Amino acid sequence: TASGPSSASAGSSGTGAPAGSADIVPQASTLHWTQCTGQLAGLECASLQVPLNYADPGGRKITIALSMIPATAPASQQQGVMLVNPGGPGEPGRSLAADVAGGISPQVAATYDIVGFDPRGVGGSSPALSCEPNFFQGVRPDYIPANAAAEQVLINRAKSYAAGCEQRFSWFLPYETTVNTARDMDQIRQAFGVKQVTYYGFSYGTYLGQVFGTLFPSHVRRMVLDSTVDPTGAWYADNISQDYAFQGRIEAFFAWAAKYASTYHLGSTTAQVQASYYKIRAKLEKTPINGPDGPMIGPDELDDTILLGGYLNAVWPSFAQALSQYLNNGSGDGLITQFQQWGAQSENAFAVYNAVECADVSWPRSWAKWQSDTERVYQTAPFEAWDNAWFNASCAFWPVQGPAKPFQVDGAKLPPVLMLQGTLDAATPYAGAQDAHKLLPTARMVVVEGGGNHGQSLETPPDTCVQNYLNSYLGTGAVPDKPGLVNATCAPTADPSPLSCCGWG
Repeated sequence: TASGPSSASAGSSGTGAPAGSADIVPQASTLHWTQCTGQLAGLECASLQVPLNYADPGGRKITIALSMIPATAPASQQQGVMLVNPGGPGEPGRSLAADVAGGISPQVAATYDIVGFDPRGVGGSSPALSCEPNFFQGVRPDYIPANAAAEQVLINRAKSYAAGCEQRFSWFLPYETTVNTARDMDQIRQAFGVKQVTYYGFSYGTYLGQVFGTLFPSHVRRMVLDSTVDPTGAWYADNISQDYAFQGRIEAFFAWAAKYASTYHLGSTTAQVQASYYKIRAKLEKTPINGPDGPMIGPDELDDTILLGGYLNAVWPSFAQALSQYLNNGSGDGLITQFQQWGAQSENAFAVYNAVECADVSWPRSWAKWQSDTERVYQTAPFEAWDNAWFNASCAFWPVQGPAKPFQVDGAKLPPVLMLQGTLDAATPYAGAQDAHKLLPTARMVVVEGGGNHGQSLETPPDTCVQNYLNSYLGTGAVPDKPGLVNATCAPTADPSPLSCCGWG
């Protein structure tokens, strides 16, 4: 657990209701909590019914699944409800309550009711969206189409997925939006019987926070945005920005593996390691790795796994080891292990991801535009260009047409907001995070210079500098007071050390 607030991180104080006030500490909650079971054991669980359609609040209801680690500090020191969200869209959020409680200072954690939730359509919430349950079973067609016929196969898969969603959930899809999830969050606030909540979101969760804060600024006490989405690029342009940034991060992984060429034998330069990667990919195209139930890892499954190296450098040693074992020893066991841990896709998460992004805003409906844009990106950023296009391709054929422009974020009425951002983040690139910062005039950004991890807080090992700013803000409302778009800086955590590998020591 990170150390508590340091005096060095204190700046101008935030505003908000004083600790212990009836505005923030639940006095008349309507939620009924029981002990969670299974993977959520140790947390408290509850559910909340919310309107499917907020234009018809008395109509059909859906259910949101909640979790909580209650405050343990004396009532006079408690700071109320902290809603947390891990991103996605489509990621279940109930387990994040425990991660946050264990990742921030114990003294600060004790002052909050830390509340996770599975957003509408996700996980334990009802309905849980599923459009084509077998979509990710077995080895899928190569993301990078070899010719027009191969591309048409992938286009047909995207069309089929969109049609499957329409067939199963046409009643739900128009309401599966970020705006409605933000309204669900305000329903959670009301169920606790409080006027204000604190919010702590990661990645897409930062976009959800921006929307929530725009709709309900007076209901926000504090807000932490870690690795922030550019709201002006939602969602087509944001995905293209990611492609270029991920190329840089994957090349950083290849460079790291090259540094330890005597350990991994993947090459001694970035280019050589990259060539080894594409050699492995081509081999898997011809002969996928078999798992217990048949073909398991082809080129797509490899890409989906190694992509996580763009999010998190802690996985680099195990990824390099698995790649080396396969290339040099012919063993796919390591890649199977890494795929199962990092690359395997949840169809529920994929369904919600598409449903939210496709309905949030209009997407190009001409596949020719997708194709030309992707081919252009592929020339300089090949790693993620086609992968990302196909991950979102159903939006070209989605039954719901979103509004012409993205939701207009306006944070002028928010209390001080704390933003945490790495300059080399691939999933939420730095330039886009600064676009968001400009729309959030009360925000103060802690920039991790040279930091490429997606999620700067709650790292293992922790970035003590980042954690100090986080704990100080959640503890007292203090934010850094340096003016401008970079309000404080931290150094990144060190790159990982290599694992011994493959019989070479």
